[in-house]
Amino acid sequence: MGEVHGFVLTMPGGIGALLLLALSVYAIVSIVGSDAAIITKVLWILIVLFMPLLGFVAWLLLGPGRNG
Repeated sequence: MGEVHGFVLTMPGGIGALLLLALSVYAIVSIVGSDAAIITKVLWILIVLFMPLLGFVAWLLLGPGRNG
């Protein structure tokens, strides 16, 4: 695909996958640390795990502690 600092990128979308993983981990850590009820936390974590991109965006817009 291309080279970045001498390393060959062998997996297309590899950087995107790592970014999505990082965003999901951030969302899950934030969910666990929120003041929401346990069932709400569990539901949000399941949403983020099973639909990573859509779940992250939904959590970002509607998740626990969001106003509006």
